[in-house]
Amino acid sequence: MTALGFPNGQPPGASTLHGIFRHLDCEQFENKLGQWAEQVLASQPPTAEQAEGIAIDGKTLRGSQKPGAPGTHLLSALSHRLGVTLAQQAVVDKSNELFRIEDVLEALVRTGRIVTTDALHTQRYVAQTILDGDGDYVMLVKGNQPAMLADIQLVFQERHVVAETLTATETVDIGHGRIEVRRLTASSALVDYLAWPGLQQVCEIARTVTRKRTGQVRHETVYGSTSLPPQRADAARLLSLVRQHWAIENKSHWVRDVTYDEDRSQVR
Repeated sequence: MTALGFPNGQPPGASTLHGIFRHLDCEQFENKLGQWAEQVLASQPPTAEQAEGIAIDGKTLRGSQKPGAPGTHLLSALSHRLGVTLAQQAVVDKSNELFRIEDVLEALVRTGRIVTTDALHTQRYVAQTILDGDGDYVMLVKGNQPAMLADIQLVFQERHVVAETLTATETVDIGHGRIEVRRLTASSALVDYLAWPGLQQVCEIARTVTRKRTGQVRHETVYGSTSLPPQRADAARLLSLVRQHWAIENKSHWVRDVTYDEDRSQVR
């Protein structure tokens, strides 16, 4: 308590804290927190071989919907390495993330960093905003970009045609009663074909999960794109970035739900 500025060891009561927080300038407070988070990153820089990875994703405060109010939804940017939230923006719901993601990106230091996103944020203007800040991106590609998805799928259906552009890697994880095999294959074949900002490689990520007890096997294949050329990110590096993107689920969303019990909050 002393470290927080309460010399007598007793914090103010809940009503006092509520009165203080109610009059805070939320935007200014978020900016100050973002500046502090950047200082934390700067104090523990990545190794020379790695760039700083930043994951962007949204989370709904589910308890807020129970009283009939719109769900409180936050779009956040999280450091892959340290699990520190660098910026966040309140939005009405998940569908509105696309209208506010540029605000989150503009609040970030993007120079020399790699921004990872899920398929929802795979948009031309998002890619361009990242590049304009001297950053790079790794984006999943799904049905919301049907033409791009079809072109990427065709590359990996006709592998023999683009064999000289392919690199691949595979990882095997055994634990929690299952065997999980991930294989990423990357190609630079679409660099001069797809009119997508900064595109250097596309990739296919195949995931096979086998339940050890039952022998049940599940297959999943997703696709991605990146502004990182093969010289800066081979298949192994791309697979690592894709996996690290989901640190935002483990280091942020899960902590908020479980440690802070956020989903039961009924804030209006």
